[in-house]
Amino acid sequence: MQILVLNSGSSSIKFQLFTMPDAKVVCSGLVERIGLENAKISYTSEIHDIEKTVTVNTHKDGLQLIASYLMDDKVGVIRSASEIHTVGHRVVHGGSTFAETVGITEEVKQKIKKLSALAPLHNPANLEGILVAEEIFSNAQQVAVFDTAFHQTIPVEAYKYAIPNKFLDEHNIRVYGFHGTSHKYVSEKAIEFLRKEKSKIITIHLGNGCSMTAVRDGKSIDHTLGFAPMNGLIMGTRSGDIDPAVIFYMVNSLGYSLKEVNDLLQKESGMLGLTGYSDLRDIESEAENGNKDCQLALQMNTYRIKKFIGAYASVMNGLDAIVFTAGIGENSALIRNLVCKDQEFFGIRLDEEKNNIRSKEIRDISLPSSEVKILVIPTNEELEIAKQSFELLA
Repeated sequence: MQILVLNSGSSSIKFQLFTMPDAKVVCSGLVERIGLENAKISYTSEIHDIEKTVTVNTHKDGLQLIASYLMDDKVGVIRSASEIHTVGHRVVHGGSTFAETVGITEEVKQKIKKLSALAPLHNPANLEGILVAEEIFSNAQQVAVFDTAFHQTIPVEAYKYAIPNKFLDEHNIRVYGFHGTSHKYVSEKAIEFLRKEKSKIITIHLGNGCSMTAVRDGKSIDHTLGFAPMNGLIMGTRSGDIDPAVIFYMVNSLGYSLKEVNDLLQKESGMLGLTGYSDLRDIESEAENGNKDCQLALQMNTYRIKKFIGAYASVMNGLDAIVFTAGIGENSALIRNLVCKDQEFFGIRLDEEKNNIRSKEIRDISLPSSEVKILVIPTNEELEIAKQSFELLA
């Protein structure tokens, strides 16, 4: 069975084609910087490794480009769309409606669309991926895997907000948590690495969207993102945590509409608002060249991560490992260095030499004296989605 996995993020689309159940990767790739002038596609198969700068204005353009590569006469891996049996889609917000993987129907699509109000940067892109995939791979079963599912184990004292009970009872307003496929995948790999029956792990997913999870004995017990994926850590274009009074002040005193404030916090804030750049590679380069806004933004970003490490170590009453993952977490030695700096109180001691080594394998970058393992684990949300899609259909 061939399963194509599409992971449509806020500014990128990752894809992998698997044969199942052996989980063999036939091809993989990434369309990134969607909507920017220097968008790129990377495409890797057994005999081809391609990277090109392209024009990709929308997620639909990106998905059509991916399909053209898959079926290309020279570099493609399938002859026709009918060879794809299943398309597994990452969907960010499942609300209280979806607690597990489901086959996609018209009703499911309508519910995903309705939930777009809670994840405006993601659910629309996820739904666009579904609609385009239905056109291109019309004979395939479409499957949705939800980011929120892994966090269903968060206890009530952590997921309930301190507002009148009716808002949870009648309107399901609560912490849902996101990036669940990534946190689930890397936490399981960390547990295998540690070889411990009981474990206390903090997984740190850093990309254009960012989140952290406290994982005790393999279960999510707290998470930085909440009702929608915009609080917690500082992200590419999202502000992360902000005093709600600031929002009221912007509306009541500065004359902003609620829509303008929402757009500002979702699309114009975070690292973009602080520096003028949303891509961390640009920010690190500018910081190295003396850009003080970029230098401060990096300090703010990593300060926020440190605060949550302290909070989650307290909640779990200990810490066995921290895990860096996703595009920034796996590739930015600078961010890892800044996060781990001055953390000796928690037993976190980074080996700077190991930290600077690039690898696609799981690696321990802590000093031998470190009481807490510092792990870099490449996430594979696509494999997790493929597994869950296959299990559903099997």
